[in-house]
This record gives sequence, structure tokens and C-alpha cells, in this order.
Amino acid sequence: MSTLLRLDNLSRDFFGIPAVRSVTLEVPQGAVLGLVGENGAGKSTLMNMIGGVLPPSSGRLFWRGAPYAPRDAVDAAEAGIAFIHQELNLFHNLTIAENLFIDGFPKRFGLIDRRAIAARAGELLADLELDATPNTLIEELSPGERQLVEIAKALHREAELIIFDEPTTSLTPRETKRLFDVIARLKTSGKTVVFISHVLGDVAEHCDHLAVLRDGQLVAKGPIADFPVPEMIRAMIGRELSGLFPDRTSIPQAEIVFAAEGLGQSGVVENVSFEVRAGEILGLFGLMGSGRSELARILFGLDPHETGTATLAGARLTGGPGRRIAQGMAFVTENRREEGLMMEAPVAENLALVTIDRFGRLPAATVDRAAMREATEKMRDKVQLKAADIASQPAKSLSGGNQQKVVIGKWLMAGPRFFILDEPTRGVDVGAKYEIYALADRLAAEGGAVLFISSEIEELMGVCDRIMVMNRGEIVGKFAERPFSDEAILAAAFREVAA
Repeated sequence: MSTLLRLDNLSRDFFGIPAVRSVTLEVPQGAVLGLVGENGAGKSTLMNMIGGVLPPSSGRLFWRGAPYAPRDAVDAAEAGIAFIHQELNLFHNLTIAENLFIDGFPKRFGLIDRRAIAARAGELLADLELDATPNTLIEELSPGERQLVEIAKALHREAELIIFDEPTTSLTPRETKRLFDVIARLKTSGKTVVFISHVLGDVAEHCDHLAVLRDGQLVAKGPIADFPVPEMIRAMIGRELSGLFPDRTSIPQAEIVFAAEGLGQSGVVENVSFEVRAGEILGLFGLMGSGRSELARILFGLDPHETGTATLAGARLTGGPGRRIAQGMAFVTENRREEGLMMEAPVAENLALVTIDRFGRLPAATVDRAAMREATEKMRDKVQLKAADIASQPAKSLSGGNQQKVVIGKWLMAGPRFFILDEPTRGVDVGAKYEIYALADRLAAEGGAVLFISSEIEELMGVCDRIMVMNRGEIVGKFAERPFSDEAILAAAFREVAA
């Protein structure tokens, strides 16, 4: 198998701090290479050098055996490299065809040749089995369909190497299967794929080769057959992980911290009732569109409910998020980048977001920076946050796992009793997941009550004391006894058995 791309002692420093160190790697043509590593291991930096976004500090790149030194992303695209980011690069207010040709519309008699655009777009959509017309607006497509449009863009530009960065994060199981079918067809047609993912089971099943980064260095590479999932984990974190989930230290108590009774909102949720006790982690599972996140928004006061009540520590919950925070509720949203953090602001300011009024200094109404720094430094240690200088380092510079720790930390500073964790481990690596599970256990062990929402059954089975299942806005199953049955949980989600 010939080599399409070669990295020779590639390194990249930021302000003298190495992010990628002396990586030598060959990417074989017509194969799927899995690239794994913890958040902050250097995967994105490495791909950005390949994609022309960042120049190497040292080392060289070779494309089809010839020196390759892209000056920018345009150079990389012209060479035949496409990068499909986790956050897709599409214009939602434009059509599929317009997105495909956004950097160069064909013209006829000086005008845009819309007939040629539609014809070519139609061919690409048919090849990818995307059931949409070229004139469909991007905003009308599901996340999986939008991803197929990104792949169509890559094929339109005749890309030979397509890099997927966490491509399944926002996809349903059906869309995920379709994506892997497309990747298999790309491979059959001679295209080369680099597949970056934290879902190690997908890497093991769909990749031909593996490369593992740790602390910016390539620590393992070879045929995928040589890397069962436990070996991938060992290579990623540099040690054995005795289990994917930490031992539980909390025991559910008799005290009911939170209770919902008959909550309903037309077309969203219907007659939802449940309790969460002190020291308990209650799991909530459901397929995409089941109403899990909508329920979380209602509980936190972001959206209204028409029927039913919710109580916290015996007191009825009313009003919006501000009032519910004051009553002792916390909500770790599933979209940390847009809803959980101020990405440009320093880490310390993000940690103090919920409790900023505690650091007010009268009479000038200024912020007591020294007190805030002391409190945020203590929280940094408590959540084991990996950051250089939280007073100046922006949140956007942290890895996904550390960003999530900041989100959790800002709520911990408020000392709430009831925590809603909505997809808290989405987009983070196996090591960071373990730490977040341990944090959830600590929240419960300190007398809190946790509602843990996840689309990963195995995660809920490993972390939770009980599991509820939603379908179309209703609670359709409750599982209270270990060992849990993943088949029974999934069957309830599909309503194949009675609740």
C-alpha cells in the first residue's frame, strides 16, 4: 500500500511550549487511519499543520513523495486535503448547491450557471444517497445530513484525503451507521480517511490502522488488529485503567432532594414524574428527539410547563433560571461552547460566572479580584483542572475535557443541591470521562442529587443508581435494580416493551 502523506519529525510549539513533538507518521493511500488521544494530546494541532492552518515549528511534510508546505487552508484544499470539523463549516441560510460552490460558481455568459450547479450537486447527493434537492436550505437538514453535505463539498473539490474530527458527536445511531457506510464507500473508491474519535469502539470497528498521541508525541501506531480497546486506552493515558468507571462512594439516602409531579408541556413532555434522593445519581436515557434536553430546560426554568409541579428540598420551584439557582439548582448544558462558557474570557472569570455577586465590593460595586482569584484557584484544584494561568488563559484554549470541568466547577462554587448534567462527557476522551464520572460521584457523596442525562447506555449503567427512559416526551421505563440490561433499556426507548 503506497503512502499518500508522510509526516517527518513534525513539531509545533506555542510560546515555547511544545504541542506536537517530533511526530513521524505515514498515512497509507486508500485506507482509514484512526487517530486517538486524550483531549490536549495534540491531535488538532497535528491536523491543523496538515491542513495548512498552522505552520510547523520544525519537521517536514511530504504529499505523494514530494515536499508539501501549505501556506494556508487553500493550499491544502488545492493539494487534495479536506477537513470536516466537528462544528461544520456551512452557511445555514444558503442552499446545498450554494454551499458546494461557495468558493467558485460556474458561469455562463457572465452569469452564474445555476443549471450546471444543480446538475453537479444532484450527482453528488445521489452518490451519497442524501434524499434532498440541491435547492434545500442547510437549516432544513438534520446534523447527519449536514455532515453529508460537507462530504459532498470534499468530493466536489476532488479531495484525496478527508479528515473527520469527532464526526459522530451529534448524530443519531441511524445517521452514524450511514456515515460509516459512506466512509466505507470512500475507501473502496480509493479515498484516504483520517478518523479522529473518542468513541474507541467505532475506531476499532471501522479503521484499518491506528496512531495514538499522548502529550504531543506519537506513542503507538500499527494495524488496528494490534489494538483492542483496552490497549488503546493504555496507550492514550500511559497507564492501565482498572475500569471505565470509578467505584461509587455515595449511597442514596431517604431524603428526597428533588421531585417532579405530572410535568407537562403540549408537544414537548407529558405527565413526567420522578424523584431524586440525596446521594443518588439518576440516569435519563432516550433517543434523539425523545425530549430529554427539553425536560432539562423545563426543570431549570428556561422553558415553561403547563401542568404539574417541581420541588427542591420541599419548596416549590417557580420562576426562571435565576430564581432556581438561588433555590439550589445547577444545569450543566449539553452545549458547553455556546451555552456553558464565555470562550474568549479567562478561565477564572468563567468559574466565577454563577457566583460573581459574592465577590462584589461596595460602595463602588467593583469586583474583589483577590477574593475571586483565591476561590477560583481552590475550585481549580478541586476539579483537577489542567490550565496554565486561569487568570489570563481563555476558556477556548482548554481541551474539551477541561472546558467541561470549568462548567462543572462554576456550579460547584454555588454549592447547589440538585445537579442536571446533560451529556456531560460528550466530546471528551476516556481519561477525562473517568474524571467527570468521579466528579458526579463526589457531588452525590456530598449530599447532592444528580440527574445524569446521556445517549450512551453503557455510561448510564456504569454511573447511575437508577435509570429512566424517555420516548416522545414521556417516561416509558424505569430500571432500579443492578445489573441493568442494556437490551431492556434500548427496548424501552423504542417502546418495544411495556413501560
